[in-house]
Parts: sequence; C-alpha cells; structure tokens
Amino acid sequence: MRVALVHHWLVAQRGGEHVFNALLELFPQADVFTLVRDAQAGPASLQGRHVRTSFLQRLPRATRWYPYFLPLFPRATESLDLSDYDLVVSSDAATVKGVRTRRGAVHICYCHTPMRYVWSGYETYRRNTGALGRVFLPAFAERLRRWDFDAAQRVTHFVANSQTVAERIRRYYCRESSVIYPPVDTDFFVPPPAGESPAEFFLAVSQLVPYKRMDLVVEAFNRCGWPLIVIGEGPERRRLEPSAKPNIRFLGSQPAEVLLRHMQSARAFIFAGEEDFGIVMAEALACGTPVVAYGRGGATEIVEDHHTGVLFKSQNAESIFQALEDIQSMQFSRANLRTSVTRFARRRFLQDFSEVTDRALERMTA
Repeated sequence: MRVALVHHWLVAQRGGEHVFNALLELFPQADVFTLVRDAQAGPASLQGRHVRTSFLQRLPRATRWYPYFLPLFPRATESLDLSDYDLVVSSDAATVKGVRTRRGAVHICYCHTPMRYVWSGYETYRRNTGALGRVFLPAFAERLRRWDFDAAQRVTHFVANSQTVAERIRRYYCRESSVIYPPVDTDFFVPPPAGESPAEFFLAVSQLVPYKRMDLVVEAFNRCGWPLIVIGEGPERRRLEPSAKPNIRFLGSQPAEVLLRHMQSARAFIFAGEEDFGIVMAEALACGTPVVAYGRGGATEIVEDHHTGVLFKSQNAESIFQALEDIQSMQFSRANLRTSVTRFARRRFLQDFSEVTDRALERMTA
C-alpha cells in the first residue's frame, strides 16, 4: 500500500507540526507533500528526506510571504499529484484537504480547524487586511468557501483535533468526524524537581498574531504590574512591545529547553485567544503549571475551571485581570495538574489514529 502524508506548510514548528511529526512516526515510509517548505525551520524528522512542494515554492520569498498567496492555495493544492497513492493522510488548517486522489483511495484528513481565513476567523482577518483587503476580501472569501466546502466532500474520513473543531466541521462542511486530541510530549514537558517552588512571573507563549489576543494580555499586565514573560514571535510584536510597561518582557522565539524551564517555573500560564485546541496549554499543565485561559474553544477541553486553572468568561482585559487575582489566591498540586493531561500523551494519539486508519481501510475494502 502506497501512503502519502500532506501538511499545509512546513515553515515553523508549531502545534500542527507536532501532530505531523507524530504522523511521520506512524507512517515512516510515506511520501511527503506540502504547499511550501522551509528546510531549515520545519520538523527535524524531515531533514534529509525528499519533500514534494507546490509551485508556490518557486515564488519570491515563499516561506515568509505564503499567507499573501492565499488566492493561489486551491490551484496549488490541486497541482499536487497524489494519483498513485492508496492512502492519503492530510494534516490541514487550510486547503490541502482538497488534494486530488485516485478513485477508490482512502483520504483521512486530520483537521486542525476549517480554514480560519474564511470561516470562524473571517471577521478578525477582514478587520486586519487594510482598506484594500476589506474591499476585495468578501467576494474572494465567498468563492474560497465554496471551493473549500466542495473539497471537504472529497475526504473519506475527517478527524478533528477537538470537540470544538468537530462542531465546526459539522457546521461548515456538513460532515461528521472522529475526535483525536493532538499529541502532547509528556516525556519532555515534566514538572521541575521536587521541592522547587514557582517563581513570581507569569508566562505567555504564543505566535504574535491578532487572533491570539496578546494585546489583551499586555493590557491586563500593564494594569496589574505583575511580571510577565512573553515567548513567541510574529507581526504583532512591533505593536505590542512598545506599549508594554517594564514588568513585561518579550523574549521572542526560544529553544525548547528554554521554553521548558519557563513553563516549569511560572506562577501560571496565560492564554487569551479562542483556540482550536491549544496544545501549549496542555504542555504547561504537564509541567505542573496552572493555566489562565479564555473559556471558549479548546481551552474548555483542557482546563478544568478552578481545579487546574481559571477560565475567564469575557475576552477583555478586565476579565483577565479578575482571573489573575483569582489564581493568585489558589493552591495547586503539580501532580494533579500533570495527571489532568496524561490523556493527551503521544502514545495515545498514535494508538487512536492507527485504529481510525484501520477502520477506514476496512470499510473501503469491505
């Protein structure tokens, strides 16, 4: 059986790439396809391995400017030739669910979210595209929605990364899905040595883009004055860092070992966006660190309010400030926090995805 793995783009190591790494482990002989790849920044497991890319790879500065090529995504996706494969597994938050496969092939899509640009995050992106984008985006978005809906109908079986995403798949694509939570590396993300007390700082780890709502976190910590460390990079940093008071430090992107040390030491982990799942919150809990998060989306499936953290109800700085005051007065057991996320361990993901794949293949050959 010939197997192909497809990921939307391989330009950084974020949550979606953690999932793709696990799929590479599950299908070690599979051929790999993607729209755009940065060989220096993608998963280490792909080093020295041939990866087939779309024609977008040949465009100027493709690994940085690829978001601006959105109108070309459908054509680039359909240009990938997967006609020789019996099993196609796509890992998608954009358009690669729409790859063309041969008749009779099994296509399993692990959906991180239906394309945020035109579905759940459309209004946020429309507000941030500038005057020209606001004129042209509505008509283009409608065409892309129609293409994306049709592409979703070609998938044999959907797997969602959370109940939140399963509901979006049902709402936008009229398709049902299995839910398999992303793999958390609970062997790497571990609590600090016994007896080590948390430091006084709070921690936020996030890509600095508008929908993550780091502006609200900065506003809340500007108000309270408590120390906050921000790890992550993105276009919003140019705006956020100058507005932050001295109690807030931006460290940019950091190696995994530095991230681990900060997660182990923080008083609490802060997350203000509405996330599809939010693997970084589960990583913080695996380190024995409680989480303060917006009580919508994937956070509600990871954090148990007032047991493993605090979920604030309104997406504003005042609500974050109140949650910070609440968590300051609470006591947590590191062991209990870690136990709450062992259900997301990598071995569980590998086992569950193998079972879904076996069932899908059995149905197609019955």
